[in-house]
Order: sequence, then C-alpha cells, then structure tokens
Amino acid sequence: MLVKEFQIVPGVFNPFSALLAEKVGFRSVYLSGGAYTSSLGLPDLGVISLTELEDVVKKIREVTEIPIIVDADTGFGGALNVYRTVRVLEKAGADAIQIEDQRMPKRCGHLEGKEVVPQEEMIQKIKAAVRARKDAMIIARIDSRGVIGLEDAIDRAKAYLDAGADIIFPEALQSKDEFEKFAKEIRSPLLANMTEFGKTPLITAEEFKQMGYTFVIFPVTVFRVAARAMKEALETLLKEGTQKNLMDKMMTRKEQYEIINYSFYEMLDRELAKLL
Repeated sequence: MLVKEFQIVPGVFNPFSALLAEKVGFRSVYLSGGAYTSSLGLPDLGVISLTELEDVVKKIREVTEIPIIVDADTGFGGALNVYRTVRVLEKAGADAIQIEDQRMPKRCGHLEGKEVVPQEEMIQKIKAAVRARKDAMIIARIDSRGVIGLEDAIDRAKAYLDAGADIIFPEALQSKDEFEKFAKEIRSPLLANMTEFGKTPLITAEEFKQMGYTFVIFPVTVFRVAARAMKEALETLLKEGTQKNLMDKMMTRKEQYEIINYSFYEMLDRELAKLL
C-alpha cells in the first residue's frame, strides 16, 4: 500500500529498474509512461494499449514488493474505459493509478500542443475510477496550467478532490512560486513532477517537502541516464571493438546477480533436484 508520507519516487520502465530501485532503498516506484514507451521505441502519445501496460505492471509486481504508482495516461478512453483500466491495473499489482485530463491524442505534459477535456468529463472519469478500485489510490493529474492557466488548474484540483481523487498532480507548473501557490490552495496529498528539460525548473525534493508536497517523482531520470550510458557504450564498441575501456563503468556480474536474486534461484534449483 502506498503510504501518504513524503517520498522521493523514481521513475522506472521495466522490472530490472524497479527491482534496482527497491534494492537501493526507495519505498515506492513510478511506472512512467514516458520512460516505458521510450523503452519500447515509441513516443509518449498514448499509442500503447491497456494490455501492454498491464503486462509490464504484472512483471514489475512479480519481482518487487514496494508500491507501484502507474501512469495510465487518459485511462484509455472515456469513463467506462477508465473503470476497466483501474480494475485491470489494480489486479495486475498497481497501488496507485494516475489519470490525466488531457484530450487524445495526449502529449508529454511539458510539450506544446496538448489539449484538456472539459472539467466535467474528467470528473466522470475520477468517479468511475473510484467506483472501480478496491484499495488503489486514484491520482488526478491536471494538465490545464499550460493550456488555460494556473487558476484553472487550481479550480480543477478542488473539483477533482470533490469527485474522490486521493492525490492531486499539477503538471508542468513553471516556477517554485506556482508550486507554492498551488500547495497553499489545495489541502490534500500532492504529487510534484521533477522531470528534466521541461517547463518546470529544477527544484529539490527538500524544497518540495517544505512547500507541502507528499510525493516527488523523477519519471524519466533513470531512463535518460541509462540511455546516455548505453549510447556511449555502443559507440565505444563500434569504434574500438573491445569493452576494455568500459569495464570501470559497468555493474559487475556479482552486483548484477545480487540485484536479480540469482543465488536464491540457484539454491532453489538444487533443493528441488534433491526431491527427485
């Protein structure tokens, strides 16, 4: 269960990254739509299916015990679709499910060209999500700051809370002052998105905590760092034909096996063999 107390939540995109986050000491992870779609070689434009998202949630839950916050984009359709989305993702292992108020085709929240649905339409989705869930928390993401304005985002937050949302996620606020104002107006657990290369300046987790935010996600940070490292490794292999100059940048075999619990499976295999 996701605990509503201050947490830094890393974005993950596959079971290994989630397992690594747990081993490092994080208390929850955020399955980022942006990171996951990029790992599939696809853009974050709502092009993946509920089945694809369900599959990766199941695989992450298989290897980790910490809570998973799942980015479900717009919920894969209208209110009825949201109802089923929440049922499917919670059964797969999601502890919190995020639905945003963008119109399809959705965009990355920090890019131009996105549109938002009418407030009433999102309220229907939230009510459907609340009705569908058993224990999972419902996170309402608000994208209207970059489309209509901050005041509209604050109005929507109040309406979404009234509709039953457990956590409010104001997307793409553009300054620390805006985050402070939002937190003063909205008295509920709040989630802040500290992504890179977007409309939000770099703000530390401690600063968000002081402003009153409960969760700070870093949705694509790990993916971007890993992608840069993979690119440099591939370039080195192509140029030099050897991994010699990459050895000190690698996780060792021992470290890798510790993350994936290799010894447990090895011992289990031996124990099962003795039963034959």
